[in-house]
Amino acid sequence: MVGEKILFRAYFRSNDLYHFSPTYERLVQAASRHKIAGATVLRGIMGFSQRGLLTSSDYHLTSASPVIVEMVDDAGRIVEFIQTAIAKPMPIGMVTLERAAVMMYRKRGSTHQSQLPPTVEPLSTIADLTGDALMRIDHDGVLLRIFIGEADEWDHKPLFEAIIHKARAAGIAGGTVLKGSMGFGANSVLHTNKVLVLSTDLPIVIEIVDSREKIKNFLPTLDNMVQEGMITMEGVHIYKYIHDPADAGRKQAT
Repeated sequence: MVGEKILFRAYFRSNDLYHFSPTYERLVQAASRHKIAGATVLRGIMGFSQRGLLTSSDYHLTSASPVIVEMVDDAGRIVEFIQTAIAKPMPIGMVTLERAAVMMYRKRGSTHQSQLPPTVEPLSTIADLTGDALMRIDHDGVLLRIFIGEADEWDHKPLFEAIIHKARAAGIAGGTVLKGSMGFGANSVLHTNKVLVLSTDLPIVIEIVDSREKIKNFLPTLDNMVQEGMITMEGVHIYKYIHDPADAGRKQAT
């Protein structure tokens, strides 16, 4: 499992259903049946896509929130999984693929030592997928990750909310806000959500996905808004699933 692999990420709403069960649960179950090396579900606190704005609520257990499913495995296994297992449980949504150089995959008792992988050209290890144009619109793009603090503000509002609204107004394809439970940033102050600590500046990661050109045009806005933090980018291949013909027509018109 160590070496050049592919990181698969699927973006959903928590209330997306397939056969009366959450779509993200069905996807993880399908990955287990296909013996994918591993899968992780990440739940966001805010996000947006072409289907609108999402904000989770502490007071409504059934409120929709953004969900990301991550998997890492060999390129061939990921491609086979996409071509044979994705279509039914994922009738609408977005998938990104990026390089994942696995340095450690250790089961209990293993003594394998981690090693830095060689440098490769971005996206050169991503397999080319073919399929029904109505099901999938694909192109190369950028995944931007913005690392800030929960207490950071912009115009008297939480900075992460302001960035999401600005990105949506700029026509970015989608964004997700993930909240951490512990971390430190450029000022080296450690923050945690341990019990009895009622007010902490917990880490926030905002993920934004779109074409390189749109991300490039959005960077000056981020430069103006992010006073302290870090921004990273990864090249990704983007697949959008649009089984509804009406959705396909709207996408092609944009």
